[in-house]
Amino acid sequence: MITIKKVASAEQDNAVGAIVKAFSTDRAARWMYPDSQQYRKHFQSFVKAFAGSAFEHGSADIVDGYLAAALWLPPGIHPDDEVMGKLIRSTVLESDQANVFALFQEMDRYHPADPHWYLPMIGVDPAQQRKGYGSALLQHALARCDRENKLAYLESTSPRSVQLYQRHGFELLGTIQVGTSPQLFPMLRKPRPIWRGANNPQSNHSSTGWA
Repeated sequence: MITIKKVASAEQDNAVGAIVKAFSTDRAARWMYPDSQQYRKHFQSFVKAFAGSAFEHGSADIVDGYLAAALWLPPGIHPDDEVMGKLIRSTVLESDQANVFALFQEMDRYHPADPHWYLPMIGVDPAQQRKGYGSALLQHALARCDRENKLAYLESTSPRSVQLYQRHGFELLGTIQVGTSPQLFPMLRKPRPIWRGANNPQSNHSSTGWA
């Protein structure tokens, strides 16, 4: 049985550590920080700037044992653009910074105008993938979206993960790519009637990526 719980204040560093571990082979993360030492040094700060508001709003979930984590931002809550801008300028190679900023601008263009839950980051320990942890985290949070009758939005960094999200009701909106960046896949899910919640599809696949 997979146990999911909200991240407590004392567990925030462990949850961030789980995301950092999960993203160690992620295409977009390693495009920003191709050097392993730079990744280990700076990606934790990136996670906090990009998705850390999930901790403040009680919308960060973990699988018991810190095997996987999902950081959701509630409607009206956004990544800390100021902190992210400073971090990118101080930690990403200067030759890559323009493309990194342009990529995030393209991501912003796809966000729905209507109130929505945003999943900037979800990740599973690479040694624990294909055990259903990613699906369990998704189902847990999407049930909340359905109860609130709210859209859910994410960007997948993996074509394989696109199929996972589609099984959970997300629709592909397009493809984002800037310069040498990997492709990102913005995806939107409309809320489902509550009575259909028990029929959400199960999957044994796990996911990484911005989401």
